[in-house]
Amino acid sequence: MLKDIRQLAGDPEAYAEELRRRWTGLLSYRYIGRNHSSMNTGPVDNTVTLRRDMRNAVGGLLVAPISISAPEGGGVSDLEAIPNPVIHSCQILDAAHDVKRIEVIQSEGLKRGVRMCYSRSKIVDADNHDRIIAFTEGQGAIIGAPPEGLRKMAEDRLEIIDSPDLPPLWKAFGAARRADGRWSLPQLTSETASPDAALHIGPQHVVLETAAMDLAAGLVGSDRLQMQSWHVMFLARGKVGPFRVEGEAVRGGEGKVGVRMILHDEGAGDAAVSSGSAIFQLLD
Repeated sequence: MLKDIRQLAGDPEAYAEELRRRWTGLLSYRYIGRNHSSMNTGPVDNTVTLRRDMRNAVGGLLVAPISISAPEGGGVSDLEAIPNPVIHSCQILDAAHDVKRIEVIQSEGLKRGVRMCYSRSKIVDADNHDRIIAFTEGQGAIIGAPPEGLRKMAEDRLEIIDSPDLPPLWKAFGAARRADGRWSLPQLTSETASPDAALHIGPQHVVLETAAMDLAAGLVGSDRLQMQSWHVMFLARGKVGPFRVEGEAVRGGEGKVGVRMILHDEGAGDAAVSSGSAIFQLLD
């Protein structure tokens, strides 16, 4: 079992070392290539270079790379509080077929209370800020306070070369489609866990979107689908795993396909970890 970093709050040196180990080892931001200047030393860089594995069957942008790049947990850094995501939403305005890099701009902490905080960001073409790709917004909870005096850490970004041989995102994050057709993540590891020893939002976005696309394609008989709206509620901390997605797809009007899902922690009494909903546009 991984240790919840809150258990080290009384030992500043041990806390700082554990945060460094967990933050630099977390797969989500390293694999997507997102630098967080609030946590990392070095120059500010809010761009993410797009690769083939970040695109769907029609070449449009997947939502998981956007939602990982702008998680919107209320705009709270792990250096100033122990955050916990509650709600995330993303609306895609432009599928970004010919965009090489996206950039997270206008990140705003909308409100911060004692326990709850709210934020939003705008996703644009990094080479043309007038081209708006998506909006993100979300809500987070503050579940603890770290020791004072924590410092930023050196970035440990993975260098992933874009090529036709890249595995799909779901495979890189350890997801798999079971024999019964359900998508799942394996048991929790240090690469997929947040510092409080819970399943990080990154793997959740990836497996939920993958399951949503699979369910939608199965309903309409085509994978020519572009995500338009994405909404996830984080219900409980995913503590053990494996994590299984249950979902349903429905037809909407004007070529819309809707999907809703729940991610379950099979190792923790099948508890519901998160609930996601998606709206796709079926393309001709």
